[in-house]
Amino acid sequence: MSEVEQAQAVADHHMRVDLVSSRPKRVLIVVANPTTSTTLGWPVGFWAAELTHPYYELTERGIEITIASPGGGKVEMDSLSDPRDPSQWSVEDLISMGFVNTPALMELLENTPRLADLVLDEFDAIMVAGGQAPMFTYREDDDLKAAIRHFYESEKPVAIYCHGTAVLADLTLSDGSYLVGGKTVTGFSNVEEDFSDAFVGEKVMPWRIEDVLKERGANYVQGGMFKAFAVRDGRLITGQQQYSGRKVAQMVIEAIGV
Repeated sequence: MSEVEQAQAVADHHMRVDLVSSRPKRVLIVVANPTTSTTLGWPVGFWAAELTHPYYELTERGIEITIASPGGGKVEMDSLSDPRDPSQWSVEDLISMGFVNTPALMELLENTPRLADLVLDEFDAIMVAGGQAPMFTYREDDDLKAAIRHFYESEKPVAIYCHGTAVLADLTLSDGSYLVGGKTVTGFSNVEEDFSDAFVGEKVMPWRIEDVLKERGANYVQGGMFKAFAVRDGRLITGQQQYSGRKVAQMVIEAIGV
């Protein structure tokens, strides 16, 4: 081992953060498995920034992250969310650019653990990212709903954002009540869906989160089109869209008492 390698092995030069507990907190981030849009026929996945921005925010606070998916295996970013995409839709997303250019981080997406195989009690909170795929997969995913129910009824923070909030549409607690009933929540808004439909020139999503959450008895609120916005109601934390991931992560940090 060279002198430089020896120095790197013993030198703890990383940024210091103040922690409440000597045990690192652990957060589970769930991202969607790839699928195909039933409305447009596009291949769809999770939105890059909805993983990378919370990942950055949480790891800077010394929190350990496990990235999982409902079905396990390889997961893929929505092409428009990849800052390397020729469309340049997300070219300004420097945090995602750093993630996709770090081989060790991209390796985490090659074979994600299956959600149902994890020991959920080992984690202090769950975060459920969005993207396009959740609108076609999350609403009917019993394993994902069971995991969220487990965290919520274990009195641990549950954070869900953007189209990830599709999972809340039919999610009930053990007593049969809707989790969102009577709670203040947000998620991808109708005005943002209108923008997407107009941009593409077709209906992008098969149904709308804002409408269904209101039908389930939620007090749906939003902060304006494409403005970073998140809301916390007890241990339920929701974020409006892809620009809200860091706000959601900050609320999780506060909720778990780091």
